[in-house]
Amino acid sequence: MRAFPDLNLRALRYFEALGTELNYRRAAEKLFITQPALSAAIQNLERVIGDRLFDRNTRSVTLTATGREWLPHVRKALAEVDSALEAVAMLVDYAHVRLGYLIGTGADLLFQLLDGVESAFPDITIETLEFDFSDPTAGLASGATDIALLRPPVDVPDMEMVIVAEESWVACLPRAHRLADRTELRIEELLDEPIVVAPKSAGKWREYWYAADARGGVPPQIAAEAATYESEATLVARGVGLSFTTSSMVRLYDRPGIQFVPITNRPISYTAVAWRPDRLTTPARRLVEHMITGAPRPQSRH
Repeated sequence: MRAFPDLNLRALRYFEALGTELNYRRAAEKLFITQPALSAAIQNLERVIGDRLFDRNTRSVTLTATGREWLPHVRKALAEVDSALEAVAMLVDYAHVRLGYLIGTGADLLFQLLDGVESAFPDITIETLEFDFSDPTAGLASGATDIALLRPPVDVPDMEMVIVAEESWVACLPRAHRLADRTELRIEELLDEPIVVAPKSAGKWREYWYAADARGGVPPQIAAEAATYESEATLVARGVGLSFTTSSMVRLYDRPGIQFVPITNRPISYTAVAWRPDRLTTPARRLVEHMITGAPRPQSRH
């Protein structure tokens, strides 16, 4: 039997992602890496095993015969590895729960949701992890967190969630913008403006926040990308472009040089506690129950 000493688990995950998506951009976004890094990893994997796994050209990516035959075995192996990792996590660090939150949501809402948790569960250690706009799933998609406080829609398979807050949309405008003195706006008035958006890795979350559904298939005029509210507010203040955000940001991220104006005809934006049931340990489940039942929900933050 031939040995592959240089073959590692990460390479198998990369192969599985590309074999599923058959698209370097989507696979890279799913893995939270760059396309060049994914391409280099796949080429190295092909060198290690001694055969091509993909046929690729400028228009398409397809599995070779070797790739098609090997992919089910890799999926099975990864499922077994994930099961083994879950088992050892429960044995070694059973009462450690990783709680991810999207930047901005932790400013006040996270503290409300965790109120009283230390006295209720003295045996549970909670690690809170902040994520920026490059990962709006707050670690839930990658498995970096067990529970996430996030703003849907996000790309997470088999995710369950409970809404805990709701907000209205606002436009964040440069203070010198021609519409900055308005008391309210409609989304149609803003669609032709240069806009500051989240990084590409945010997927459909980014599309939601540049109002793709209201654009009739016309792409936005992207002026810049920002991964944090601080960066977004700075770019807007400089006049690079406007951005779309929510009502709580008016209070939390108001800065000189910007003006917030309510948008009247957008759907409510929700904040949710989310988890993946198949990966939820008993301590994490207890924490979820505390977070979603500890106070009346949802609460409006206008």
